[in-house]
Amino acid sequence: MPASYTNNITPKLRPIDAQPFVQNGQPALLLRDPLQLSGNYLVLPQDLGPVLGLFDGTRDLGGIRNTVMIRHGAAVPSELLLQLVAVLDENCMLDNARADDAHQRGLEAYRQAPFRPPMMAGQSYPADPGQLRHLFDSYLDRVNGAHSLPAIGHGVISPHIDYPRGGLVYAAVWKQAAEMARAADLVVLLGTDHYSMGDRLTLTRQNYATPYGVLPTDTDIVDALVEAVGEEKAFAGELRNRGEHSLELVATWLHHMRGGEPVDMVPILTGSFGDFVLGRGNPANDAVLTTFLDTLGRQIAGRNVLVVASGDLSHVGPAFGGLPMDAKGRTRIQAADAELMQHMAEGSADGFFAAIRRERDRNNVCGVSPFYLMLRLLGDVEGQILAYDQCPADQANASLVSVCGMVFG
Repeated sequence: MPASYTNNITPKLRPIDAQPFVQNGQPALLLRDPLQLSGNYLVLPQDLGPVLGLFDGTRDLGGIRNTVMIRHGAAVPSELLLQLVAVLDENCMLDNARADDAHQRGLEAYRQAPFRPPMMAGQSYPADPGQLRHLFDSYLDRVNGAHSLPAIGHGVISPHIDYPRGGLVYAAVWKQAAEMARAADLVVLLGTDHYSMGDRLTLTRQNYATPYGVLPTDTDIVDALVEAVGEEKAFAGELRNRGEHSLELVATWLHHMRGGEPVDMVPILTGSFGDFVLGRGNPANDAVLTTFLDTLGRQIAGRNVLVVASGDLSHVGPAFGGLPMDAKGRTRIQAADAELMQHMAEGSADGFFAAIRRERDRNNVCGVSPFYLMLRLLGDVEGQILAYDQCPADQANASLVSVCGMVFG
């Protein structure tokens, strides 16, 4: 045990994704770092969950032990706490100098690389372009009645759920948007930033790659946006691009529909609107969002632009902290989703967000920010709902993620 770990330290956990897990038949917690600072994940006994919840930087280890005893009646040995601190620290999961150094090194490596590689290729979908082409074409062949719309459209809403669950919805929307995708000379890609920490908008100058090749980022437009909103706001969460799937999964479909031909992109991660949902401000009046959208609108004027919003709809059930979904619950979710899709089809950003805020986003719609920002950017536009599905989100089929596909003229 390194001598630097003492009972006087006040450990603070970084924003880490913690999910229930079963290891050797025992309940556990799977800890994953969205920034991938160490490249590792940790599996810890589930009993340590309440302890991790107290790693907020306000208590030393003695205070954590006392709080666990008072709240849960459990005695946590000092040696166990010191071991936990050491393991978390060694894997850069604590908010400290080690993690800061790893973040800086990771950011430099990310920026200096020739492109951001498709991190889910070979895991969630084939890395071989021939096999990927076969997979996507098989989805497209199964979509009945869909036909490509004229190249005059301006917007697409695509899911970003994994392909095995959402493949047919992807295919329905991208088959309709094929001519739009091929005709575009610029694609603005807005994708949910699942782990944003107050970063409303996150930019990058890095190029995105798919198994078909590289999609170059239009750095002139990025530079104009950075000048408008400021360097710190624009790039505070940039390293999250490395592990975020929302842009990758949609960019790969875009590249497929273009037959592997590249197109300039502006990849934008969009963060949580949680404060707006709770009534603390309004996105329609937010100065940063307005400046950003006005600047982007001027930059893309006169070009054949396709705006793609990558997001899913409801996330409900035990997998997301809710009650199991029965038939009645699924019908309720479908009705709530239908209302949101109708507002989007009408091109109403205000109507869409009002419906979200009215329910305090109780259905955990993870596409709130990209959908809203796309509608604001497109302005007076009408959309067509092409596909909708409710996908299983746990082994008991008691949780679901709903997805949709839309195109806008």
